[in-house]
Amino acid sequence: MPEQSAAEYRIEDLAHRSGATVRTIRAYQDRGLLPRPERRGRSNVYGPAHLDRLHQISDLLDRGYTLASIKELLEAWDTGRGLGGVLGLVAEVQGPWTDEEVARISRAELERRFGGVPDENALAEAVALGVLEPVPGNEDEFLVPSPQELAVAAELHAAGVPLTAISGHLKEVRQQVEHIASRFLEFTTEHVFARFLEHGPPTDADATEAAALVRRLRPLAQQTIDAELGRAMRTFATRHLRQHLMADAPPKVEEHTTVALPADTMQAVRRLVGAADAAAFVHAATERELHNRTLDILASNHPREGQVGQMD
Repeated sequence: MPEQSAAEYRIEDLAHRSGATVRTIRAYQDRGLLPRPERRGRSNVYGPAHLDRLHQISDLLDRGYTLASIKELLEAWDTGRGLGGVLGLVAEVQGPWTDEEVARISRAELERRFGGVPDENALAEAVALGVLEPVPGNEDEFLVPSPQELAVAAELHAAGVPLTAISGHLKEVRQQVEHIASRFLEFTTEHVFARFLEHGPPTDADATEAAALVRRLRPLAQQTIDAELGRAMRTFATRHLRQHLMADAPPKVEEHTTVALPADTMQAVRRLVGAADAAAFVHAATERELHNRTLDILASNHPREGQVGQMD
């Protein structure tokens, strides 16, 4: 059946133009994401507003929104609050968080940089980790999302680190960095962005202000990590170097002052506690005497108040 007009569609026509399936369109209607069609006799008629709404839903799904959150955003749109600021905020958050630009590298160049020997297992691991991304239709070329990360791997391999060890190290580092990123976002959300999100989808003005804050705060995460990593590396590198350089040095022996006790005193101690415990008894007695003298000195140095205990 042909379209009734340029602005009216059957559900099959709407599905064809929007890229959604008929089943998906009906599911959106049931969830309240898509307005009900107009009834014309025994047929349902959809219009341009339905097509625009399907495009909005598809765009928000691509941006990572759930259907529940999309419904809230669309309800805000329908009440006149607008989506322009929100989508601007989404674009700002999903934008690049680094100055690096994606590069390309051929399979031959990869082999040259990593020893000149093909290693399909290492290549598959790099793709799985996202260090490399296949170029569709070209098996001999890859995208490199982070050229710096690939350069670090090449330097470590040239220094003698096996590729399997590099992959394992990257997995460990990534897990820890993802935890740091999560904590940074929780921190900034609690103290900065909570006021924009506590009442549901933000207004256009609030979303625009939040997007500006994202631009300002974006470099702080990287700067904080750089500063703390530099401090930690300096501390631990110095410690490791000292440990390895002094690994064969003889242990340092603490100096003790030896005091000779009279022979009859030691004999009395041995008779009291036994020869095996004599040294420990002398040590404990010495410690208690030093403790008591310290208490006496502290008490004598404290000024008396009001002649406490003075007799009339």
